[in-house]
Amino acid sequence: MGSFNLSLEDFTLVGFSDWPQLELIFLVFISIFYSLTLCGNTTIIALTQLDLRLKTPMYFFLAHLSFLDLCFTSSTVPQLLINLSRVDQTISYAGCVAQLFIALLLGGTECVLLVMAFDRYAAVCHPLHYTTIMHPVLCQALAMSSWVAAFLNSLIQTGLFMTIPLCGHHLNHFFCEMIVLLKLACENKAGTEVNLFVARAIILVCPIALILGTYAHIAHAVLKIKSRAGRRKALGTCGSHLVVVSLFYGSAMYTYLQPVHRYSGSEGKFAALFYTIITPMLNPLIYTLRNKDVKGALSKVLGKGRE
Repeated sequence: MGSFNLSLEDFTLVGFSDWPQLELIFLVFISIFYSLTLCGNTTIIALTQLDLRLKTPMYFFLAHLSFLDLCFTSSTVPQLLINLSRVDQTISYAGCVAQLFIALLLGGTECVLLVMAFDRYAAVCHPLHYTTIMHPVLCQALAMSSWVAAFLNSLIQTGLFMTIPLCGHHLNHFFCEMIVLLKLACENKAGTEVNLFVARAIILVCPIALILGTYAHIAHAVLKIKSRAGRRKALGTCGSHLVVVSLFYGSAMYTYLQPVHRYSGSEGKFAALFYTIITPMLNPLIYTLRNKDVKGALSKVLGKGRE
């Protein structure tokens, strides 16, 4: 086992300083997007607690997803805003390791939690037994298992990273992301890189495989529905989740399922903007625009506020 890398030097986060003419634009838009993310996801969490119609398994998972989006975005975006304002572009080694661990924990939990496609499977394929299958105890167990799995994955990846000696302290990114940190390795650590790649693949590929398998069963069940209205209703219950899964997994798999030597810092930063800022901001909109229950709960709360 290698010794832990105990470098005490700070890292410099390059961020988007390669494009100084765009930094002010990024600062304005990211500030707006971050505010919308906080507002939208906080609203979803509040509504699921205030409205009895939203006390269902689907909204239980949606509230957890919103909480994760809030935390995940807040673990990276404030650092980016400070970086863009040029107040401070450095982060300590300990701070970097902490940010890496937290980002892996929250991102991994969201990866596993998106397996809530099982809830849609139960709703479409076994509607009469839905409340029995999706018992509150099962929902809590699924949510807890996603946190435990992500915690173990984050602990393993962060521990392996700390054994790698680093050369250089300039990170071509806006936060401490694993694949960027690995590019600073002083020597060829092929074995460690393979272990880290396997850990990333497991936390990404296993959930997406389960999700695709679940939707294959859902599609098979939908094809058996004879009425067009019934098919439309069944697909409507899954559409929002499919969009969220595509946005999140698409950008995450692009970043993490490629060899370190092929990783492009410039392209990677823009991909990271997508899953750290854009997706968390869009999730509340995706889940509410076509959702009568959420829109009804929001109207009810706003109506009471005007009285």
